Amino acid sequence: MADVAILGTGRMGSAMARRVAGAGHRLAVWNRTEATARVVADGIPGVVSVASTPAAAVRNKDVVLTVLADGDATRTTVLDRGVLTALTPGTVLCDLGTSGPSVATDLARGLADAQVRFLDAPVSGSVPAVEAGTLLVMAGGDADAVAVARPVLAAFARTVLHVGPAGAGQTMKLAVNLVVHDLNSAVAEALVIATSAGIDAAAAYDVFEESVIAAPFVHYKRAAFLEPDGPVAMSLDLVGKDLRLIVALADELRVPVRMTEANAASVAAACRAGYGPRDMASLSRFLTAHRDSV
Repeated sequence: MADVAILGTGRMGSAMARRVAGAGHRLAVWNRTEATARVVADGIPGVVSVASTPAAAVRNKDVVLTVLADGDATRTTVLDRGVLTALTPGTVLCDLGTSGPSVATDLARGLADAQVRFLDAPVSGSVPAVEAGTLLVMAGGDADAVAVARPVLAAFARTVLHVGPAGAGQTMKLAVNLVVHDLNSAVAEALVIATSAGIDAAAAYDVFEESVIAAPFVHYKRAAFLEPDGPVAMSLDLVGKDLRLIVALADELRVPVRMTEANAASVAAACRAGYGPRDMASLSRFLTAHRDSV
C-alpha cells in the first residue's frame, strides 16, 4: 500500500479520498477550507489525516493527487516553495484536474527541478463514476511514473491510458470535453426546439434515448435536463472554463472550432445571466428563458 496525499476535497476530491482510503492506502488530505477536508476525514475515521498546509500533506508521500478548481490554483499550490521543499525526490505527483497544457508544462518543469515525477492525468467521468471505480484517466508523462501511480489510480479508475509526454493528458481531456460540451449544447437546443413545438420534455427525451444520438452522456444526463432542482454534477461555470481552454488551445494549434466558439459564447451568456452555479444541463433552461435575446 502507498502513502498518498490528496490536495483538494471538493466533490471529486472527496469521492476519490473515500475510494483511495477504502483500497487500503494511507492517506492525508488538504483543502483550502480545512473544514471541508475534516468532513472527509470524519467520514473515514482513523484512516485519513487532515493536513493544515499542502506542504504538510505532501511530505513523505509516494503519490500526490491534485484535484483543484483550475490550473491557476494547481500551479500556485504545487509550485509553492514550501511544497517543493517538502516533496520527497521520486514522488509521483498527478494533476487530475482540467488545468490545460500550458499548466502541465509549467508543473513538469518545476517539479523536475525538485526531482519529483509529474503526470498530467485528467479524468473522464463525474462523482458517480468515482464512486463506482469506473473513471477513465488520460495520463501524460513518463511510463515509469504511470506504473507507480497506477495502483493508487485504480482505486477509482477502471482504465488508465498513457497518451504521451507531459501535456498530452491535458490536450486529450480538452479534446474529449469539446465533444461533451458541444453535445450538451446540442441536446439543450434540441430539447428547446421540441418543447417549444409543444412536445412534452420527457417524451422528447425518450426519443433522444432511443435514437442514434443515445450516447452514454445523453442517458446519464436525463434527470439533469428534466429536473431543474437536481444535484449539480458539473456547473456551467466549469463548462465555461473548459471551453475557454479548448478555444485557446485550438487557436494556438490553428485549428478552426467554429461550433465550439459559438457554444462558448452561449455558455458565457448563461453564466452572465446567473446560471453559472447550476448544472451544465441548465443551458436548456437558459435558452428557453432567453430565446428572444440569444
